[in-house]
Amino acid sequence: MSTSDEWRGQKPAWCPGCGNFGILTAFRRAMVELGLEPHRLIAVSGIGQSGKFPHYTRCNTFNGLHGRTLPVATGIRLANHEMPVAAFAGDGDCYGEGGNHWLHAMRRNIDVKLFVHDNQVYGLTKGQASPTSVPGMKTPTQPAGVLADELNPVAVAIAMGCSFVARGFSGDVEQLAGLMVAAFGHKGFSLVDILQPCVSFNRLNTFEWYRDRVYHLESDYDPGDRSAAYERALEFGERIPTGVLYRQERPTYEDRLPVLAGAPLVRLPLEPDRLTRTLEELY
Repeated sequence: MSTSDEWRGQKPAWCPGCGNFGILTAFRRAMVELGLEPHRLIAVSGIGQSGKFPHYTRCNTFNGLHGRTLPVATGIRLANHEMPVAAFAGDGDCYGEGGNHWLHAMRRNIDVKLFVHDNQVYGLTKGQASPTSVPGMKTPTQPAGVLADELNPVAVAIAMGCSFVARGFSGDVEQLAGLMVAAFGHKGFSLVDILQPCVSFNRLNTFEWYRDRVYHLESDYDPGDRSAAYERALEFGERIPTGVLYRQERPTYEDRLPVLAGAPLVRLPLEPDRLTRTLEELY
């Protein structure tokens, strides 16, 4: 059984009061509750303040390119499907640069757990609008206000048939840790979109703004009802539901690959002679 301190990496360099601290605390609590040990998990990220998450977490890590979190996570998962893979990305990193990878990861249902730090701006590159920024929001690069409509990631995920869709709030660490535990307990691609205030560049969606609006889904809410889940996903404004919005069981991408039916790829013997023979047949 691990302890929270065993998951502690480098000292975070996030801004004081950043919502990322709540996500980091929730993740450590979730890992302890799951009984995972640092050497039994790999954390993958792209670029952004969220991309620093693996630096501050003691486990196997990979810090990749902007928007390319999920291709790396997918490759790692296919190479060793016995290793749990957690992917961390920001709203710009995942839904902007990495939007195409996100859609196809959900379609394939690769068993990767994706935690999106959704602060509605590009926090690392000084606060320009992201895909989830609301219309009219003023930023350093949109001084007259954002003109495009915002992306609703949980609604898109439910429409895509993502097998696990949840929304959390970094100011509610207890619920968020529970959502992370539930995501790891689900077999299939899991999206947890985390509402995370940026204290430096987003003066609209503050901790107070969220606390006045977020509420837990009712105890009798049925996450298996896709139509109801989609309706709740569209609720973002005066009231914002948090919790597991949608969940379904369907085969994972790993289950559909015969080559993974036995041992993980990393355990299979290397047979360079087979590759040589194949190349000779082709040429």
